[in-house]
Formats: sequence, C-alpha cells, structure tokens
Amino acid sequence: MEKFYSIWKNIFCCGDGDDFHYKITQESQKFTSSLTPKTPAQLRPLTVVLHGPAGVGKTTLAKKVMLDWTQDNLPETLSSAFYLSCKELNHKGACTFVELMSKNWPGLQEAGPEILAQAEKVLIIIDGFDELRVPSSMGSLIHDICGDWNKQKPVPVLLGSLLKRKMLPKATLLVTTRPGALRELRLLLEQPLLVEIEGLSELDRREYFLKYFREEGQALRAFDLMKSNPALFHMGSAPAVCWVVCTCLELQMEKGEDPAPTCQTTTSLFLRFLCCQFTPAPGRCPSQCLAAPVKALCVLAAEGLWTRASVFDGEDLGRLGVEESDLRPFVDKNVVQKDRDCGGCYSFLHLSVQQLLAAMSYVLGRGEEGDGESHRQDVGDIQKLLSKEERLKNPNLTHVVYFLFGLLNEQRARELEATFGCRVSMGIKQELLKSKSGGNKPLCLMMDMKEVVYCLYESQEEQLVKDAMVHVKEMTLHLKSQMDIVYSSFCLKHCQNLQKISLQVEKGIFLENDTVSESDTWVQRIKNVSPAEAYQDFCLAFAGKKTLTHLVLEGSVHSEKMLLLLCETLKHLRCNLQYLRLENCHLTEACCKELSSVLIVNQRLTHLCLAKNNLGDGGVKLLCEGLSYPECQLQTLVLCHCSITRRGCKHISKLLQGDCSLTHLDLGLNPIATGLWFLCEALKKPNCNLKYLRLCGCSITSFYCRDLASALTSNQRLETLDLGENSLGQSGIMVLFEALKQNNGPLKTLRLKMDESSVEIQKMLKEVKDSNPKLTIDGKDSRTSRSLYCDFFPECPKIILQ
Repeated sequence: MEKFYSIWKNIFCCGDGDDFHYKITQESQKFTSSLTPKTPAQLRPLTVVLHGPAGVGKTTLAKKVMLDWTQDNLPETLSSAFYLSCKELNHKGACTFVELMSKNWPGLQEAGPEILAQAEKVLIIIDGFDELRVPSSMGSLIHDICGDWNKQKPVPVLLGSLLKRKMLPKATLLVTTRPGALRELRLLLEQPLLVEIEGLSELDRREYFLKYFREEGQALRAFDLMKSNPALFHMGSAPAVCWVVCTCLELQMEKGEDPAPTCQTTTSLFLRFLCCQFTPAPGRCPSQCLAAPVKALCVLAAEGLWTRASVFDGEDLGRLGVEESDLRPFVDKNVVQKDRDCGGCYSFLHLSVQQLLAAMSYVLGRGEEGDGESHRQDVGDIQKLLSKEERLKNPNLTHVVYFLFGLLNEQRARELEATFGCRVSMGIKQELLKSKSGGNKPLCLMMDMKEVVYCLYESQEEQLVKDAMVHVKEMTLHLKSQMDIVYSSFCLKHCQNLQKISLQVEKGIFLENDTVSESDTWVQRIKNVSPAEAYQDFCLAFAGKKTLTHLVLEGSVHSEKMLLLLCETLKHLRCNLQYLRLENCHLTEACCKELSSVLIVNQRLTHLCLAKNNLGDGGVKLLCEGLSYPECQLQTLVLCHCSITRRGCKHISKLLQGDCSLTHLDLGLNPIATGLWFLCEALKKPNCNLKYLRLCGCSITSFYCRDLASALTSNQRLETLDLGENSLGQSGIMVLFEALKQNNGPLKTLRLKMDESSVEIQKMLKEVKDSNPKLTIDGKDSRTSRSLYCDFFPECPKIILQ
C-alpha cells in the first residue's frame, strides 16, 4: 500500500495543493467509479481512456484509481495494479514483457501464472500515450504484436500488444492521452470507454485565484483579465497555468503596472511570466550569464517537442550539449522541475512553457557559434514547422507556431533581449514572408487561413499583417467563438486587396446574453470582448476596403442591435460593398426601416437579397420608401419567401411605376396571386425598368394568366419571366402562348410548368417559336428555387450562421 501512496503523492506541482487535485478527482471519479476489483468483470469496462489537454488532471485521476484499486488490502489484489509511464519508458530499451512490468514487483516472474489466472483483478495504467515514441509509424504497434511474456521486443511493441489484448486480455486497462493522439490510440483498442477530463471548472479557477491572492479585489481583477482571453482562460483548466497567470499578474500589480496588456495574447502572458522571473534590478544591465542557459533550455524544449518528449535525463542533456548547471536558474524559478516519476530527470512546468521556449529557439541568436545549432538535427526548420502534414502528425507543434508569431512583436523582442541579454533575430520575419519556390504566396500563407489569422493576431504587428496579406484577394474562415471574430477583425482591417470573403459562423456567437447553468452561482460575461463590440469591430473592418465588394450573411444576426451595427457600416462613406445577401437572418418588418435608410445613403449597393425573412407587407412598404429615392442605385432585389401578400404587391407596383432603378426582382414563394394584377399594371407602364421578374411558387393559377398575357403584350423591357412551380393549367398556358405568338416583344426566357406531352401545347409551342425565334421556353420546371434567384445574384462568398 505504501508504494501506491508514494506514486499518488508524486503528482502535485507548485501552486496546486491537494485540494485542487481532490476537486479534479471528485468531479471525474463518477465516470471511473466502476474501476474496482469488487465490481463484477461483466459490469466493468475493460478499457478506459482518459483524454484531455496537458495538465488538467489525467495522471492525477489515473493514480487515484490505482490507489483505490488496492484499498481493500486483499492479498490477491495488492500486487495487481501496475503503473507504466510512457515518458519514462521512452528511455528504456528492448526488453521482455516481464521486465517491463517488474519495475514495481521484482517477483513478477514467479507470480506470473497466478496473475494470469486472476487477470480480471489486474489493473494496468498506461500514462501519457501521446508521449510514446514510436520509431516510424503506428504500423509496428498494430502489426508487430507479441503474446510471449519472455520475448524481447521494443517497448512500443510490448505496449501495443497489451493494448491489442495479446498480453493479459482480461486485465483492466486505464490509458491517459492528450487529444492529439486519441485517433491513433483508438486504432489499437476495441470498444473503449472514453472519458474527457476537463480539469478545473470556471468556479474552481475563480476559487484558485481567490486563494492565491491576499486581496479579493486583486484576485477578481486577475481572474477577469484571464477570462478576457478565452484561449488563455481555456488553458486555465490546468492548475499549473492558473499558477503562471497568478504569479505573473501579482508581480505586475505589486509594481503598479497595468496587467491588462499582458493577457491580450497567450504569448504576452507566458513571455511576461518567463521574463518577470529574471527581470534585472532597476538600473542594472541584464545578466550575461543567462544568455547561454536560456539558449540551451530552448534547444532542449524544441528537441523535446519535435521528438514528443517532455522528460529529459542526463543522457538527453549530454547529447544536446546542455549542462545541468544551465537548468539550475530555471529549476529555482519553477520553469523547469525535477520529474517526480523519473529520478534524475527534468520536465517543464507545463506544455505551454515548453512550446514558448521551443519557439524562442527559432529567434534567439540563430546561426551564432555555440548556439546549439549542431544539436538541432531533430528540430525542423521554419518551412517544416508550418507544414500542415507535420502538425497533423505532431499537434503540439501548432502552438509553437502561434508563439513564434507572437515573438515577432518588436516590444516583446526588446523585453526578451533586456531580460536575458541575448539578441533576438528579426530575420525570421522575412523568412515567414518569403515565397516558396515557384509561388507568389508568403510561406506563412501555406497554413489554413484561420491559423494564419490567429498567428497574425498573436503578433499584434500591423505591418506584418499588411505584408503577409498583401496577395490575399479571397478569404475563407470558420468562426467558432467571439475571439475568432476579434482575430478576424484585426486582420481584415489590414487586408488591402481583399475582394471576397467567405465566413462560416457558429450559432450563438453574437448573442448578447450568455446562457449558464443554474448551478453557476458566479458568472461574468467576457469583458472587453462583448458580442456587440466584437461584431462592431468586425463590421468596421469592411469599411474602407476599396476592393471588397461581396458580402453574404446567412443565418441570424440575433438582435436588432447587431443589425443596427451592420447598417451603420453600410452607410459608411468608405463602404464599397455592392453585393449584400442577408438570407434567413430572422429579419422582420421592424428591421426594414434601417435597411431602407441604407438604400438611400449607400449609392454603391446594387444587389440586395433578403430571402427567407419574415418581412411581411409592412416591411415591403418600408423598403419601397427607400427604393423610391433617386439616390438609391439598387438594381437587384430578392424578396423570395418573405411572407408578402396582395398589399405588398400594391406597394411594389407603385414603386415600379415611378423613377426606380430596379431591373431584377424576385418575389418567389410568396402567396401573391391575388396581388398579381397590381404587378401587371406596373409592367404595362413605359417607365417600368424590370428586365427579370421571378414569380416562382406564388400560387398563380389559370385565372390570373389573362392579366399576365396583357402585361406581356404591352411591356417593352422584360427579358425573363419565371412562373415555375405554379399550376397554370393548360388553359392558362394557352392564353400566355397566344399573347406571345401575337407579340414579338423583348421577352427572351419564359419558365413555367407545363405538360409537354399535350398535343395542343406542342402545337402552340411550335407556333410561338416560329413567330418569336429569340424566345426560349423552359417547361421542365426542374430547377430549385435557390438556383433560380442565384441566376441574377452573382455568386459570391458567404457568412453562414448555422
């Protein structure tokens, strides 16, 4: 029992405390409560996977399960719990399965048959699967498996054999991993129970800050600042990150400094944490004795990330030319820690600290003699670091890229130089901006656009954004959070040649009120990044873009306030948008007043789509008031599926008979049959400018075809008429054809639903074509309503609010 308890104790790091580990285990143990030898084997999951980001308590919970497994003090279960740390096993050479498992129990060889007979009472923990170094690919773990306890094999093969149930098939397995390796792990397992470990909850994090700071006001201010950066706040689910934030912000508050800029990006926070541990006294120069150690530490961090290692022994240090004395200043400040599981080994405080230091290895005095360049064989260059393929294989490299861009900020570079007394090379910036051979895009644009936007925001360097995005004319992004809106706004403001933008936006981002569970007793909406402010910045990014002409918003703007912000942008003198689609945005009659004012003020807007909004006849009246102004230059208006009836048609008819610029009008999927007479009266007038009229699916029957026939006979401008999805009947169609046969007018395309097998219709159709050879009649009625109104609304990228 004592040896199990000693393993349990080796989990606490600086700033944690037993209480927060207790919280993590208590909140997660309901998912693992059945993991006990007392539970019948048929009711106990054979394989459980604990997955979650770094430092959130996966190892904590696994060790607690192991401790509970042995709590009953029964002799047959006392020796049946095994703990295997992958980061420790990376340093072990080929061995037998017995040798692998006998670290804790030297007598395993003799006890083997007994354990095999009671395998259902055996618990094996494989901790940190994501850190397991597999020589080439997963192939060896899947195919080169072994069932012989006494046959020597590489450690990954033995673990693969255990996971594939070739060894101890009835034993209970508990595996921990970070999300990046979950897919690979599942290839080895059959029907695992997946348990996501989320770490500290929001209330736990707040409690952590209140316990750390002596003054409640400082604690709550620090907590609000961390919460203002959702990326940083998400990382705060790990106690070690909470400790970093508290340590850093407390020092700043004590000095009377404003801590707000520190939490603007993750780079600024972690860099400030690192630098504030070694800040020279006022009036003193940076210590030159730190230059060599920090470079050595950066080499160690980079090597570890590229080789998936977070624990380093004396052999690793020697191979990389790092002395233990180099690590001592960082051990004293808790940046590096002596590993608790592996004697004589070192690990970083948190994965994020290692990632920051790895990024620093690319900018700290690169190419200078003695900078560790000869020991960087396993560390990829910039092009390899940005490679999507490499980062898919090793997800931990992604945040190295983010930190690298963050270090390109001039102010942060000066802070780094002032602290450690070593030169920061800004040449890396030009390397990121230069093109790959044969292309004209900068190297940094080889990444997904969302990653590019995040990286550029992390830098907070406006000139870098301009230089990186100078060749970008079209942009596609998927926005999943309010911070994504902030990141995008920052970059959009500096995209000088952007023409079209395609944005997919998750539902709920623009909601003004956060939804919270009843159990949350303390909730604070994100400060400095409220939905309205984020949306306003986003809208303002469109203003002043001479090249940006297309914008499509589909889904929902969620509130009148959001619509007002958008309309204010559209009224801006420097807004150059010509094509605007606000389809299915939950707009109502009340919204049309603002849209009407936009039509009066904005003289560049020529295409407007308001399809699938419940505008009603009142909304149409308001729009027509704006359209009637001579300043309005709108040519295309789509009002498909907008709940328009007879009264709405009357307003539109009056508009079309006046001095109106509209040439394309879509009224499809509205019940306007009884108001068709008003539209036909407008079509007869010589000053009606309509060239395209779509009346698809408007409940028009044969009764109304005489009005249409009369209008077609008189009209001098209409080139396309769409009557698809209406039941005109043979008599109605014959009335229309008779009018077209007698009048060789401007009409070029007629779409309608007809029975082409009818002899009478075929005969009349031939007569119409003979008398009017330029006219095309489409009678198949096979096109979708969406594709039809897109005929005259030029294709452009879109924002989709799902």
